[in-house]
Amino acid sequence: MERDELECFLILAEELHFGRTAVRMRLSRARVSQLIQRLERRLGAPLFERTSRTVALTELGARFREDVEPHHRAIEQALARTAAAAQGMGGTLRVGFSASLTGEIAMKAVDDLRAAHPELSVEICEMSFTDPFTQLRDRYYDVQLMELPVREDDLAKSATLLTEGRMLAVAAGHPLAAKPWLTMDDLAETGLLHIEGDVPDYRRETQSPRATPSGLPIAAGPGITSLQEALMLVAGGKGALLTAAHTAAYQPRPGVAYVQILDAPPVRYGLVWRAGEATMAVDAFADRVAAATRVKAPAVPALAPVAG
Repeated sequence: MERDELECFLILAEELHFGRTAVRMRLSRARVSQLIQRLERRLGAPLFERTSRTVALTELGARFREDVEPHHRAIEQALARTAAAAQGMGGTLRVGFSASLTGEIAMKAVDDLRAAHPELSVEICEMSFTDPFTQLRDRYYDVQLMELPVREDDLAKSATLLTEGRMLAVAAGHPLAAKPWLTMDDLAETGLLHIEGDVPDYRRETQSPRATPSGLPIAAGPGITSLQEALMLVAGGKGALLTAAHTAAYQPRPGVAYVQILDAPPVRYGLVWRAGEATMAVDAFADRVAAATRVKAPAVPALAPVAG
């Protein structure tokens, strides 16, 4: 059995969607279909039931997944640990960042790391807005600079490296936009947009709480899959967005006002990587991020609304 066949099978068994499997494997849908068909011919039976609308595991496919998945995970972990030990500061470090501010900090750390270690190749890219951990688990990234908290058992995290306040992005014509500042109880006066996707409940509650500290209900607005989609909906009066303070400076938009929330819990940022797989490159990157955050203060707009 070829390794790409097994990886394709396991990802498709998780996604049950050829398109998403192709994106995760960075292959064409046709190639994904070829790999699955080749594996099924090798085993002599279908592993998936396919219709024009759905993909489902057969009974044999489900049993095969149960048998091979733990062994595949153990092999991947052993390969990663061995490669990390052998490479030291060589190879490639893949860095993900979650937002404009973390991207700026990560880029400064990457530039410093490349200058100090030219033998290390570093790739940096914005991580998924709707699925914060799958790319890290799938080794698309080695380390991510992102919002905390992170409570995943298989992921390790640094201490908090940077904090900033929170603001409410609201339509410029909304009554809340005329206030000099807000409290968390003011959120009961609008519906909050929420992130759609594979977001753990504890992170969803931080981004779009369902009640204020005093127990007032907060209405649920539409779901969003990107920051630009969120700001478009905010400008159209479809809901409000609880966001980090730097968004007002990095993402000004006509029709959107940003108002500071005085008693909101701060946004905390730190590094996250796969537990047990910290390498010399990850450690060196962490040192440079820590240095960059010591001199970087997020741009916090004035207490008055910032409207386009």
